[in-house]
Amino acid sequence: MTTLEVHGLTVTYPGSPPTLRGLDLSLRDGERFVLLGTSGSGKSTLLRAIAGLERPDAGDVLLGRQSVLGLPAERRGIGLVFQQPLLFPHLSVEANLRFGLDLRRVPRREAKARIEKMLSDTGLEGLGQRYPHQLSGGQEQRVALARALITEPRVLLLDEPFSALDAPLRREMRRWLVEVQRATHTTMLLVTHDQEEALAIGERIGLLENGQLLQQDEPEGLFLRPATLSVARFFGGQNFFPGR
Repeated sequence: MTTLEVHGLTVTYPGSPPTLRGLDLSLRDGERFVLLGTSGSGKSTLLRAIAGLERPDAGDVLLGRQSVLGLPAERRGIGLVFQQPLLFPHLSVEANLRFGLDLRRVPRREAKARIEKMLSDTGLEGLGQRYPHQLSGGQEQRVALARALITEPRVLLLDEPFSALDAPLRREMRRWLVEVQRATHTTMLLVTHDQEEALAIGERIGLLENGQLLQQDEPEGLFLRPATLSVARFFGGQNFFPGR
């Protein structure tokens, strides 16, 4: 079953050529999809358009085969995690997690149970009463992801969430993210410019260039069956021969 569909999405900023050019994308239920591309290729713009933070000039965004373009961001059922954790500094970890549940008027007893489970699932046991300044960078990002997951979003969008971490911690967080996604079965779309990260996380990968999706496939398909010369070069192709 398809959870997220994007059809013909076009976004143009004033005075610039289109950032997204009629982009099509579909995510299966419970899939980890990684969108890979260089800076300026349109990755973050796509996430913002899906989340409702950017109004597209053309195209549609569907969740469960229903268009969400007419819905404000807070009613789309989409979680969004940015490069920086953006935690509320005056709230404890537990209060940060409770924030979204309070907005949705989740009963207090249910909220408490969900917070305890999320702290356990994300390896944050014992940190519920700490404040953001008392956490490491990796712990802060875990809290940000936990805060997005606890509202049980239909789709979780991640905008290069590990780019500010050092290399060993990035590798650890990638493994952790895959484990959490498998446990929660959350449909996940992550964007990155890091090929190693894309291969470590993605069940399928899409390559974005100049606002267009050149190819979406499993990692092996991108390496062995590139659809264009640009895809072949991006994934390390060295020798090219004309033929017929």
